[in-house]
Amino acid sequence: MSSIFHNRWLRRYGEGLAALASGIFIGIAWGIESAFYQWAVIFYLIAFAVGGFVKAKEGLRTLIVKRDLDVNLLMIVAAIGAASIGYWTEGAVLIFIFSLSGALESYTMDRSSRDISSLMDLKPETGIRIIDGIETVVAIEALKVGDIVVVKPGERVPADGVVLEGSSDVNQSSITGESVPVDKSAGDEVFAGTLNGQGALFVQVNQLSESTLFAKIIRLVQEAQSEKPASQRFMERFERVYARVVILISLLLIAVPPLLFRLPWEETMYKAMVFLVVASPCALVASIMPAMLSAISSSARKGLLFKGGAHLENLARIKAVAFDKTGTLTAGKPIVTDVTAFQGYDKSEVLRIAASLESLSGHPLAKAIVQEAQTQGKVLERPTEFQTLTGWGIQAQWNGDLWKIGKPAFLNDSFRTEELSAVIDRLEREGKTVTVMHNSEGAAGVIALRDDIRPEARQAIAMLRKMGVEVAMLTGDQAQTAHAIANELGIERVYAELLPGDKVYRINELKQTFGYVAMVGDGVNDAPPLATATVGIAMGAAGSDVALETADLVLMNDDTTKIVDAIALGKRTTVIIKQNIGFAMGIILMLITANFIEGISLPIGVIGHEGSTILVILNGLRLLVQRDANRTSQSDSPSAGVQR
Repeated sequence: MSSIFHNRWLRRYGEGLAALASGIFIGIAWGIESAFYQWAVIFYLIAFAVGGFVKAKEGLRTLIVKRDLDVNLLMIVAAIGAASIGYWTEGAVLIFIFSLSGALESYTMDRSSRDISSLMDLKPETGIRIIDGIETVVAIEALKVGDIVVVKPGERVPADGVVLEGSSDVNQSSITGESVPVDKSAGDEVFAGTLNGQGALFVQVNQLSESTLFAKIIRLVQEAQSEKPASQRFMERFERVYARVVILISLLLIAVPPLLFRLPWEETMYKAMVFLVVASPCALVASIMPAMLSAISSSARKGLLFKGGAHLENLARIKAVAFDKTGTLTAGKPIVTDVTAFQGYDKSEVLRIAASLESLSGHPLAKAIVQEAQTQGKVLERPTEFQTLTGWGIQAQWNGDLWKIGKPAFLNDSFRTEELSAVIDRLEREGKTVTVMHNSEGAAGVIALRDDIRPEARQAIAMLRKMGVEVAMLTGDQAQTAHAIANELGIERVYAELLPGDKVYRINELKQTFGYVAMVGDGVNDAPPLATATVGIAMGAAGSDVALETADLVLMNDDTTKIVDAIALGKRTTVIIKQNIGFAMGIILMLITANFIEGISLPIGVIGHEGSTILVILNGLRLLVQRDANRTSQSDSPSAGVQR
């Protein structure tokens, strides 16, 4: 255990301590240089070795393994070149500042990684399973769907599940980013890795350990840490070419002036070493990833999980956001509001038959109908030959007849009467989702449901429009219902009665109009448009596995106002990266020009070059402190139905 801790401690602080030690040895050498020159050289050599070891190792690995040049090798060569012509202090100071900026960059990477992957430490290892009243501590991998576990006060929930008994407050900050504990009681969902408060909860497991929301987060984190944005990939390609050019020019500066102009070799060597230092792209290379990782780290603490910096970069360009309706703009938990009976059936029988037909479906509408029937104490009969017709409804054999239940367009035209049409029109004008049930004789009943609008949805739409982002709604629901909800939310661009393929078509249409389009959804049928959009955004808590896997950004607390924060963060990150690149390029050009026109000393070149590297890293670190969109500084900113 001590060796593991020791290794972890060295990885975290070793590079910084090496830079500090290098600085101390340089100070000693400089202090004794006039009196004990040979000892001073020895201390300078120690400073070179201690401060330059990590960067030299990285540079040589790139040279030998990848057969390529990088900025690390350029700096080491410049430092050795300076020492070879007697400028020990300048070479050692170059190593010191270069190692210091490297330590600072490593700190940024490590901080970002720790902020996100610290979730791993919250993963529960065991749970208390109850069988026949006997409590047994088991590994979470041994828990199966349907098992009952008890979560005692102060313990972490071992698996995703539903509370059967008990009440408590649960801290879900590790999952959703919410700072305030959430009250839980019978019927509420709880997630693995969340911290139970003062009460005891009896939870029925509904996900295996590898399928929990917590496990999904870990997978998202791993993807986010490995994926590089397009700008960083370009910068790395640029660095390889640029490093070769700098080496070539440095060699020419060393060889050509003494041969053609009879200049002293020591003078040209010195000027070449200054050029090698000031022209190296350290600050350029450090302009992007520290800022990106800082932004991703900060957003993760707020319940926004990016799968990589590329998506943060794309969010800054978003001109339109398309929302799925059910489960995204609405709560996704509809309730039955109206039941109308035909064919001599009464309302109670219509509800019982509909619930029986829907008992094998996992659709939110079906669950709402079944729950309403069970609440009223109806006895359900399982149908046979059950079949889901995606985007339309379901059909099944029940009591010797073929029954169908789904959206009104699913109904045969020959069964549509004036009375039935009047009922449907009235309910849809009220913003309700209408489901029609029919058999071989015609329509037997109409069931209307209402899905409440999420309380934060209005604010999210208003904030997006204030940012100048176009908002659209894509839904498979009926047109009247969709427009009723859209009017309440202030959405003008509405596409209704869409099948999954139609949503993809509409996303492509929006991309042709606006260029960069985000799609927000939660269901299985949202996966194709999520993948088609420039940035796919999934609802984390309510989202399906397919939606979570497909999306580029996950809202862990299902708060759509966080989309505004994500876009604002993307814009702020882009501005800071542009600031970094512009500043780094300006310093490099200024120092190169000064070196050729007037000539500058190596210490000035070192301080100017490495100082700019440290400044761009510190500028990127500002993103570790994320601000809400409605408080973002202007200086950092560039100008109720259910889908069937």
